[in-house]
This record gives sequence, structure tokens and C-alpha cells, in this order.
Amino acid sequence: MTASASSPHIPVLLAEVVDALQPQPGELIVDGTFGAGGYTRALLKAGATVHAFDRDPTALELARGWPELAENPPRLVLHRRAFAEMADALAQHGVGQVQGVVLDIGVSSMQLDQVERGFSFANDGPLDMRMDPDLPSAADFLNEAGEGEIADVIYQYGEERQSRRIARAIVAARPLQTTGELARIVRKATGHKPHDKKDPATRTFQAIRIHVNAELEQLRLALFEAERVLAPGGRLVVVSFHSLEDRIVKRFLRDASGQVGGGSRHLPLKGPSPTTFDKPSRAVRAGDAELARNPRARSAILRAATRNDEPAREEMIDG
Repeated sequence: MTASASSPHIPVLLAEVVDALQPQPGELIVDGTFGAGGYTRALLKAGATVHAFDRDPTALELARGWPELAENPPRLVLHRRAFAEMADALAQHGVGQVQGVVLDIGVSSMQLDQVERGFSFANDGPLDMRMDPDLPSAADFLNEAGEGEIADVIYQYGEERQSRRIARAIVAARPLQTTGELARIVRKATGHKPHDKKDPATRTFQAIRIHVNAELEQLRLALFEAERVLAPGGRLVVVSFHSLEDRIVKRFLRDASGQVGGGSRHLPLKGPSPTTFDKPSRAVRAGDAELARNPRARSAILRAATRNDEPAREEMIDG
């Protein structure tokens, strides 16, 4: 995640990410979530070549003047594609394997701070929430979906117990156009009082954003794409920011390192499950000094593991 365009760029757990990736001159590394380019900049400084992915064209535009784009061959290659498509995108550039993959999951601080993107209700803006402007917006979903579907999304991705009450209020208030409207509807539906410590709109906004951008599905696919493209000895590093994401990453690494057998009812395997990663390192969180500089690092969890020489597993499917 990043700071806003008007404030210093503060990539979360930067030193820890670089330490886990151990970038070497000439290595190929995928930055699956370019954002404002904090990780990519550090990797380039270490001499690596970076293939940077982002669905958001405004993010990639920030790198247009970087000198590494003009090197021959370029040490920075930009992909306006989802990180779940990294294997195909790399193959189109003649790259079969890389030495590192880093994924910084979720919405970036840069996106949160842009009122017109509609990711936050801190300021009233259009009800958008799209990382990729070609997707349907949050307003499209909330104004067109059935009450049951809206309730299921809020419950599943926001872990909101009052999801049905909120969905009923949303449908009754349609059409919705702004983040402020949605936040007020959620607060009223849940009986929120101004002095209450937590704003219930946070959970609903998270849920709708995750749904609009298919974030958890993209994450599941990206982990298997990383398994396919990492060379033996290659490092996978994932920084997540809430329990739904971290649960997926943790389970993937446990399965891939042989600590849990045979997949799960949520992610059954199509075929046999070789151990494709060494035992993951312990989860890493931001220290006090970083938290003082960047409060948004408080919920960040870094998980990392090293690829071994076993063939990649067949892709898992939703059950």
C-alpha cells in the first residue's frame, strides 16, 4: 500500500519485503501490485529486472518516465493486467521463470486517498471502487443486484452479521450514487451512534470493494500463477491486510509446503499435491518505528516461502 500522491510514498514493510526477496543483479522479479512503485523502485535499485503489474492505468502512468523503461533491454516492464494473469503475460515477453514474486494485496493508500475513486467514505465521492475502470462499478452492483446477493456479499466479504438488514436498506434507497449515501444507509440500518468507536460502514465498504474487484478470486489464482513462474529457489512474498486475505495465503503456503494434505473443501485439488515450496518463514508484522511513520501498516502481515524443484501442481478449483 502507498501513501497519497500529495504525501511521501511509504511502502509497507519495505525492508522486510526486500530481505525476503533477496534481489540480486540480473534477477527477474514480478511486482504483482505496482501501486506507487515503492517495491519496484527498491528492486530496481538492487539491480533486478522487474515485471510490474497493475489493473489501474493511473498507477502505471506514474512510472512512464522511469529510466529503466528505456534501458536496452529494459529493466522495467509494465503490464496493465491482473496479477492473476502473470504467467501468460510473462510468456508473451519470452519469460518462463522468475526469481521472485511479491504481492501487496488489497486497495492501495493512493486509491483510498483519491476521493473520485470512491474507495473510502472519509469524503463523499462517486460510488465507484474499481481498480480496473473497465469493470462494473460499486454503484452498478448495488443498484442492479438482488437483495439476497448484496446481503451475501456483505456477510461473506465484510463478515457483517447485519448484512440482510443492510441489504434491505440499500435496495429500498436505490438508486445510490455516492459513498456518503451508502455510509449513511449502513449506519442507519445498523443503529450506529456517533459516539460508537467503530463505524459499521467500514465492513460494508470492504465487502463491496472485494466483490467489485473479485479480489479474493484474483488472489487465489495469483498464488498458483506464482507457483508456475517461480524458478527453483525463487521467493514468494505476500503482504496482506485483513484476515480473509491472510487466511487464503496461509492455507496456500501450508498446502504447498506439505503441512496440510490434499487441499480442502474450499480448494479441492484436481490432481496429486506435490510439495512445491519449502516451509514458510514466520509471519512478519510492522515494528513500532514503522507504525509510528505509517499507521496503515498496523494490519499488514508478510508471509514468504521459497520454491523448490517439484513440478507445479494442477490449479485448484473452487468447491
